[in-house]
Amino acid sequence: MSDDSRPSRSEARTAVVIPAAGKGVRLGPGAPKALRALNGTPMLIHAVRAMAASRAVSLVVVVAPPDGAPEVKSLLDAHALPERTDFLVVPGGETRQESVKLGLDALPPDHDIVLVHDAARPLVPVDTVDAVIEAVRGGAPAVVPALPLADTVKEVEPARTSGDPEPVVATPSRARLRAVQTPQGFDRATLIRAHETVTDDVTDDASMVEQLGLTVVVVPGHEEAFKVTRPLDLVLAEAVLARRRLNDGF
Repeated sequence: MSDDSRPSRSEARTAVVIPAAGKGVRLGPGAPKALRALNGTPMLIHAVRAMAASRAVSLVVVVAPPDGAPEVKSLLDAHALPERTDFLVVPGGETRQESVKLGLDALPPDHDIVLVHDAARPLVPVDTVDAVIEAVRGGAPAVVPALPLADTVKEVEPARTSGDPEPVVATPSRARLRAVQTPQGFDRATLIRAHETVTDDVTDDASMVEQLGLTVVVVPGHEEAFKVTRPLDLVLAEAVLARRRLNDGF
């Protein structure tokens, strides 16, 4: 017998899990990547605000470095965040996968849609967040925002020795390829089952749902939802924020 007390997917409450336990070595020495300043504010705060900007999001769970939860909690308390949204900080694990699972474990039972968002994507527009949520509400078990590729992609045979030339094996059709972003959205029960079932090391949560044999759908991503990974990305992110201040007074 079905549980009639459970809200329909169209009425379901949405929570966001932000794994922010990584060190971000490609940005060089210094603070963990999520705590690097962007226009004077930690990237993590920008990412949290981007998720909380959606009126559909009622809870944001930040998964902190294993020994850094108090510091991250203080950071959230020190910055203005939307009052309509609840915020929770939990310690993470050694891997991204483990951290997302710990964030999932911390969710109250009344949230049936879960978004997973990279702390290193601080500038996602709210329209993208809402589009992901709407697609899950519409019945998709998993949703990813994605962009068509601007570059031609080559599949290569990896070099056995670092620095050696790599032979090209194939040139996939660009029309069938997408660059995937976050937030990725899920039916909560599906994402929990994926984390309980898939033990392979994966680069995103949607691929875990794919391994369950379920369909993952794509919604349009946004060029400002890029991942801040290298020093040049910080320059680009600062430029986007400067343009937003000029255009919106943000």
